[in-house]
Amino acid sequence: MVTIADCRRVQTGWFLLQARALGGEVWTDGPLTWIDGLDGQNLMFPREMTTAAVVRGVERARDRGRPIVGAWLDPAVDPAPLAEAGFERGWAPWWMTADLSRPIGRPVPGIELQEDTADYQETDPAYRELLALTRLRPARAWYAAAYTRSRRFAGRAWSFLDGDLAGIFDMEVWQPFRRRGFGTGLLHAVCEAARAAGARHAVLNATPEGERLYSACGFTRVGDDITWWLHLSD
Repeated sequence: MVTIADCRRVQTGWFLLQARALGGEVWTDGPLTWIDGLDGQNLMFPREMTTAAVVRGVERARDRGRPIVGAWLDPAVDPAPLAEAGFERGWAPWWMTADLSRPIGRPVPGIELQEDTADYQETDPAYRELLALTRLRPARAWYAAAYTRSRRFAGRAWSFLDGDLAGIFDMEVWQPFRRRGFGTGLLHAVCEAARAAGARHAVLNATPEGERLYSACGFTRVGDDITWWLHLSD
């Protein structure tokens, strides 16, 4: 049975992979684990914390020029040190899981697994760096892109293998292309890639909107956490 603890482990592992493979930084400060990568600097699921320790992490982010600091938290943990350090309560990860003994979603024309792309050249050049993760060997991460018949870029999704669990991340279909099956196709592609590499279950964190798609594809909700955010550029 996949638990919330498994979901937290996979989320942390995804950030760790990015940081270690792409020149980020990982450090501990007592019970706190900080990960600084392309997604910004994140504090991952502390069991306890002090305001002083949180502030030290914030100062490190400030020194590195990070615009935002995130904290991922079990709702049972006292968030007061985060509030005292200036963080604001954010969105709630809705953890969901699915058994990969059967295919998730369905194949859809226009979905491609890729190891490089020029799709972000004009809008987000730094995002292309993430695709270096797909070229690691043995393979641990897969990226899928969705295209219309006229080759318009319509969406993306990732999967990441952590033991026998596949984490699904950064799945999005751009607004003009929704309700065409791309979400189902992207989910199918990245789940199948991870399943072929040994994944037995998939986990993800969903938004309220995304939960409908994931539920229809066989995912069930196993619990929630909470995030807190500090915008240093404000």
